[in-house]
Amino acid sequence: MPSELDLRLEKATAELTSADGPMPLTTFRQHGVDLPMIAAAPPALTHYFAYFSAQHGEATFLVDGEERLSYAQTYAAARKVAGALIEGYAVRRGDRIGIAMRNAPSWVVLYMAILMAGGCATLLNGWWQGAELAAGIDDVEASIVFVDAPRAKRLEEAGYKGNARIVTLDIAQLIDQAMAPLLASGGGADTPLPEITGDDLATILFTSGSTGQSKGAFSTHRAVIQGTFNYIVQALVMLRLATEDGTIGPDRPPHASLLTVPLFHVTGEVPIMLVSFAIGRKIVMMPKWNAVTAMELIQREKITNFTGVPLMSFELLTHPDRHKYDLSSLQGLAGGGAPRPVDHVRRLVEEFPTAPPALGYGLTETNAIGAGIFSTNYLEKPNSTGAPSKPLVDLAILDDAGKSVPQGERGEVSIRSVALFSGYWNRPDATADCMTSDGYFRTGDIGYLDADNYLFIVDRKKDIIIRGGENISCQEVEAEIYKHPAVAEACVFGLPDERLGEVVGAVVYCHPGQSVTSDALSDFLKSQLAAFKLPQQIWIADDPLPRLGTEKIDKVALRKAYREIWAATPKA
Repeated sequence: MPSELDLRLEKATAELTSADGPMPLTTFRQHGVDLPMIAAAPPALTHYFAYFSAQHGEATFLVDGEERLSYAQTYAAARKVAGALIEGYAVRRGDRIGIAMRNAPSWVVLYMAILMAGGCATLLNGWWQGAELAAGIDDVEASIVFVDAPRAKRLEEAGYKGNARIVTLDIAQLIDQAMAPLLASGGGADTPLPEITGDDLATILFTSGSTGQSKGAFSTHRAVIQGTFNYIVQALVMLRLATEDGTIGPDRPPHASLLTVPLFHVTGEVPIMLVSFAIGRKIVMMPKWNAVTAMELIQREKITNFTGVPLMSFELLTHPDRHKYDLSSLQGLAGGGAPRPVDHVRRLVEEFPTAPPALGYGLTETNAIGAGIFSTNYLEKPNSTGAPSKPLVDLAILDDAGKSVPQGERGEVSIRSVALFSGYWNRPDATADCMTSDGYFRTGDIGYLDADNYLFIVDRKKDIIIRGGENISCQEVEAEIYKHPAVAEACVFGLPDERLGEVVGAVVYCHPGQSVTSDALSDFLKSQLAAFKLPQQIWIADDPLPRLGTEKIDKVALRKAYREIWAATPKA
């Protein structure tokens, strides 16, 4: 039976998206189906940047250490860089232009400028090692890649010989100095910009599937802007409910978000960075997660919300020095990428009464929209990832044939909306494998919808590990382990972790007469894999690994056995 909050959400959404509301709906035909689309959304991100940057003008947009940029300053910097990209770097419509750097104002300015110049913002995973970066760059045939010094060093050490022009920027400098080498090439604020449409290519983000190879998921301007506006509608709904409840008054601090996730993730890109333009939200960057630093910034910058993996809010909750900081400005603690233990949900509700916890479920391929749950609904259904996100998401549970299963039965979680990605770059086979003929994206997650249409995820179809919101291919890690000459057999799987959701575990059997220690194998892998992909626990087996009748390694049995060992192992 719908909760009181569900009924209020339904009513507010219907009113906001009605023909007379501020966010009326129209339709867009895709895959032979008329999909709901938010009519008030501009056709492309370029218009979105220009409109809201002008509207919010001198309001603070980006804070990074001592640097503070207003919306107007950020847009002006991006406009100059866009001109330089067109005249000095010959960027043309659809060119893949990479960004590989830590979170910084330069990252945001480059993202905006690439799109304004007509290019495709290609968001390379900044945690990758050199070989991984090189593979991603070449996979999408990027023509230019802007990097910071650490990423430049990784590419150099990997001996990158691809066709992309690598441009290193000193992003520790203030924005004008950081962009100066790029602007010296010619062009600027007066350079004419192309007219971008909803059909133009906007972004490529990378996602790891069970095959091990990171795939570039590409999206149009229409898809990204509609995903962004789906969040904006939800923000308006929340504002309406808070106003009705009297929890928002004239002394409410301005919107301010603590950026705790990388901008190359769809969470950092869409619900945090892009949504901020519309609501005039300040984004405060922190170079690396640290609970004390986070509390200092929350107090100093009057942070109203942050979105991160659940371990972040848990570390705030349990930190012994929490009482030393004024965290009263917080109004929301959103999480994603992993479930929260039920007890954590309860404690967050009790100990942060003005900042109800929320959990979101979305994917790179869906431009971050899928399902969500918060407040009293979260407390009542803490194991759920929530109801499908209105007004755009059509969420179905499908069987292997692509047919909907009865309510309450398990199947593959599948999502359809106008905000879906267009496909995997140069991978029509992978695109076809994950899409149904009528436009549903098959997520690889196994779940069910309860009687109230709330989603519960119970398993994964794909052989991946989700560590703190980052997808890790078991096959990729296994492939790197096999490169060690002593290794005869390897099996990689996820191990439960209270903070990160899962961590990487591996069991290895060596060739007869050869050996390797867990520590030595870990050291070997450090030069091959990004740090988040490294196994936290490696077991060296005395006997060959068990196999199925097909001669495949019995991963299910090994995972079960070693998870039991892991559960009984004291944690530091």
